[in-house]
Amino acid sequence: MCFDRTFPASLVVDLARRLDAGADQLWVIEDCFYTAGASLAASALAVSERLTVGIGILPAVARTAAVTAMEIATLCALAPGRVLPGIGHGVQSWMGQMGVRPESPLTALEEVMDAVRRLLDGERVTVHGTYVTLDDVQLHHPPADVPPLLAGVRGPKSMALAGRVAGGVVLAEPASPTYVRWALDQAGRPDQFHTAVFSVLCVERERRAAYTIMAPWLASLLDNPTVGITTLPFYQELIERYRQHGNEGLASMPAEWWTEIAPIGTMDDAIEHVSALEAAGVDSIGLFPAPDVEIAMSQVEDVLEIAAR
Repeated sequence: MCFDRTFPASLVVDLARRLDAGADQLWVIEDCFYTAGASLAASALAVSERLTVGIGILPAVARTAAVTAMEIATLCALAPGRVLPGIGHGVQSWMGQMGVRPESPLTALEEVMDAVRRLLDGERVTVHGTYVTLDDVQLHHPPADVPPLLAGVRGPKSMALAGRVAGGVVLAEPASPTYVRWALDQAGRPDQFHTAVFSVLCVERERRAAYTIMAPWLASLLDNPTVGITTLPFYQELIERYRQHGNEGLASMPAEWWTEIAPIGTMDDAIEHVSALEAAGVDSIGLFPAPDVEIAMSQVEDVLEIAAR
């Protein structure tokens, strides 16, 4: 399950405890200027015993590479084997607000990923790059069990970069099985590559009820389509349907389209979507609940049921 960026920080403790009963993972979200990923992750790890906590994602240039490595190493020391860290470009307008927007986000991410990985591996690192400068830096407590360092990226150039320098990827919602296969192809399908995805979750007794609830969400994606949408095999039909019939056209579109896009519909539909993601090569799935806290907490039972399938 994902911890929505708008949730109050204290909620992560209750959510982690409840998920620890049967779910595999909790993904905390670091978006500027909401809550911080490392502190949320530490809080969740401290109150759970088996839950893996993923961080999606730490913006590459928001911290120095050394501090990012220190944060990850500290979390790994607190909960060995239960940390999945992600680093990405970050939203560039947010980086600009903080005065750290790089001229080349690709170069910045590659330099940061390389430096953080080397530090986590226990190396003594000296590097003078465009965005990363380290002079004889070595972590005093590198992780005994180094986690895969995931790249939170989207486009083809960034996916190719992830295939070269990362231990896996974090794919933002909507992450259909088709999009997963496309992303892994762009990354070159390297060995030992951990693939994590985010999906929005909406389970109702009747499919149409779930589709009606989520039609505005899908409409917002179609208004500003990303590669996660444009790679859908029925994208042209979908966009034409939306242009002609609006949200009602989305709510009434074929069930198999919804099941391809996300775990939306009945519980059987949600399980079918998750199974299709796993068949496409996905290792970790973070399910986004509703942004309303009360509804989100009721969806914990749905997440536990999917995890126990």
